[in-house]
Amino acid sequence: MLSNLVNSFPRAASLTLTASLLLSACEQGAPQQQQAMPPAQVEVQSATPIDAPFVISLPATVSGSKEVEIRARVSGVLESRNFSEGQKVSAGQSLFTIDLAPYQLAYEQALAALDAAKTRLEQAQRESKRLAKLHEDKSVSQRDYDNARSSVDIAKAELSASEVQLREAKLNLDYAQVKAPVNGIMGREQVSEGTYVSGPEVLLTQITALDPVRVRFGLSEREQLMMRQAQKRGELTLPTDGQWQTQLRLQDDSLYEHMGAVNFTDVRINANTGTSEFQAIVANPDFSLRPGQFVQVELIGAERKGTFAVPQKAVLDNGTGKFVYLAATNEQGVTIARPAPVKVGEWYRHQNGDKVENLWIIRSGLNTGDKVIVEGMARIFFPGMPVNVINEQG
Repeated sequence: MLSNLVNSFPRAASLTLTASLLLSACEQGAPQQQQAMPPAQVEVQSATPIDAPFVISLPATVSGSKEVEIRARVSGVLESRNFSEGQKVSAGQSLFTIDLAPYQLAYEQALAALDAAKTRLEQAQRESKRLAKLHEDKSVSQRDYDNARSSVDIAKAELSASEVQLREAKLNLDYAQVKAPVNGIMGREQVSEGTYVSGPEVLLTQITALDPVRVRFGLSEREQLMMRQAQKRGELTLPTDGQWQTQLRLQDDSLYEHMGAVNFTDVRINANTGTSEFQAIVANPDFSLRPGQFVQVELIGAERKGTFAVPQKAVLDNGTGKFVYLAATNEQGVTIARPAPVKVGEWYRHQNGDKVENLWIIRSGLNTGDKVIVEGMARIFFPGMPVNVINEQG
């Protein structure tokens, strides 16, 4: 039995040595196979400082520029409604008609009273003129002459009062036709035809003025502080006196055709949201924007100085932060994909002819002349992998 054990030992040792040699060969073959992997074909873009528009995109809501309550200025029975709910109306258009008969009658009475006052004045003037000649001949007393002159003054005052009464009667007659004070969209009627309206205390309906509209949004205190600090460092220029231009982006990501401008900035900070309210005025001639509509407002007018911008697809995320791959040369002189951590800013949409490029503003992490890999990132399987630059974009 001992001889069998001795005889089997060399064979077992031989098997162990063979396995060790095979394992060693595999371990040496792995890096050789890795090194033999062909370089990834990539395209690069040279990092060049630019002055890029600084655009802030914020959620916003649309409201009418005016919310006007329609009330009658005179009392009476509401004879007719002259509009449809939700209809577009123009300033001066008749909305309601209150019973005109009593106001027409009052106007005619005031007109007749004015004619009578004119006649009395003419009579008083004739009498005064006649007594003036007699007064020169000492044919009438001074008292009679003075009374005649006073009658003229009284008649003039009565004529003025009659003119005022006529204007009042005409005004009330006009007020019986309740008209739209502004262009806008009609709301629901609050009072039906045939109802007695006692005057201004009764709300008849409302008009929402939609040209222009107000766009309201909030800008955080943190963002405002960052902008002011960047401005002090010379990295950012801001619009003079906060006169931002605005561009609206609708829910389907299309741009609204009319630009607007910020006309109000609240100095107060909302304690609940940490934002201050901004308001922009935007033209809305075809009423396509409606109150309550949600939009994205883009603030335009600021500019970043000497910054870098790279395509959004070139910026990757490894879970600990964002980075880009640079085409760099290692110690052996091989071009490799070297990761470079970057700090990104806002998105930047660059119009290049008919093509729109979506870019990231890079606040830090790049230097002038760095070769940023912008195509072929999917073929880079690990940091430091050899790459072959086949094209350098402008």
